[in-house]
Amino acid sequence: MRRVVATGLGVVSPLGSSSGAFFDALLAQQSAIRLHDLGWGTRLAARVESDVESPFPKLKRIGLDRVTLMALLAVRQAADQAGGAFVDSETTGLFWGTGMGGASTLENSYRDIFQKGATRLRPTTVVAGMNNAASGHIGIDFGVLGPSFTYSSACSSSAVAIGEAMRAIRGGWIDRAIVGGSEALLTEGVMMAWDALQTIAHTDTDHPETSCRPFAADRTGFVLGEGAAALILEDEERARVRGARCLAHLAGYGNTTDARHITQPDPGGQARVMVHALADAGLSPERIQHVNAHGTGTRIGDVNETIALHQVFGAHAPGLAVSATKALHGHLMGATGALEVIATIEALLRGEVPPTAHLGKPDPLCDLDYVSEGRRRIENLDVAMSNSFGFGGNNVSLVLRRCHP
Repeated sequence: MRRVVATGLGVVSPLGSSSGAFFDALLAQQSAIRLHDLGWGTRLAARVESDVESPFPKLKRIGLDRVTLMALLAVRQAADQAGGAFVDSETTGLFWGTGMGGASTLENSYRDIFQKGATRLRPTTVVAGMNNAASGHIGIDFGVLGPSFTYSSACSSSAVAIGEAMRAIRGGWIDRAIVGGSEALLTEGVMMAWDALQTIAHTDTDHPETSCRPFAADRTGFVLGEGAAALILEDEERARVRGARCLAHLAGYGNTTDARHITQPDPGGQARVMVHALADAGLSPERIQHVNAHGTGTRIGDVNETIALHQVFGAHAPGLAVSATKALHGHLMGATGALEVIATIEALLRGEVPPTAHLGKPDPLCDLDYVSEGRRRIENLDVAMSNSFGFGGNNVSLVLRRCHP
């Protein structure tokens, strides 16, 4: 069976617009969460501050939602690092994730109709707002002639995209893939809808940047963010022949459904997905050294994820270095799985894992090693896991291994 490697990484995030800058900020515990003027109001969020419009000509960007602009920029980075050997190839696939697609385009359309009384919308409204707009434009710009898929499973969307691309390359269906996800949902309607679910963190009036506190006793929820993350995945042998650098091996993938509740996570489903990913990688639980947890900072979610980790890893669970990076970059929904996989790859490359920030007083029910002291060096860091659990009960676990000469 073929082995799959990552050869390119691209990031457009609230914490920086490259994989290196993003991971440096994580290690330094820099928080992108703050009170932002979003045009319609001031809200707690993690917003991309870099300019995502000027890299594109005006004629092109007027037909693109913010979610697609960020996607294209992230893929450009990943393609540049990988060497771009996949262009105009029928053996290149495209696997992309997003939770809400062109949310800004749709919301602006409703505002034009119901507030401004418009009788005609922009001709590009449908093609800018549809969920597969980003993958469509990626395909056009990068000449992808193979299969294309858009996955939408809430918080696990881009993790699903990575796992399914990995399977396709392993099986010989394609040789390489552009994978990842993007999200741009900091709109009035979307944020009010999330408020209604009572999963959004309360703003810390003294220190807004610390408002998201995964696994802490005083946690109140997550903070919405936006951004894009992209990877180039390839068959290892073909990547080696063309001289591409192996950044990490994609070793295992699991995907399960809770079949319990539309919003409340089930530790049983989460445990099953980790077991499946380990089996797919052919590894015992004891081989995992680091976990990038889903770690949203919700009351129920963090406890249930801790329970699931105990169920899977048993006596080895206290030895895991567990990081919950959403405390710093926010929850990017459909893009968050890919962003956290990139954080996991950077950890393997550097032998250093990021902290779980703002964890002053852990919840007694969350009793694992959450790297609360700050960045941590791990000698011979070789195998790690990244977890993404989405509303609807979709769970994804990915196992990654360090590349060896």
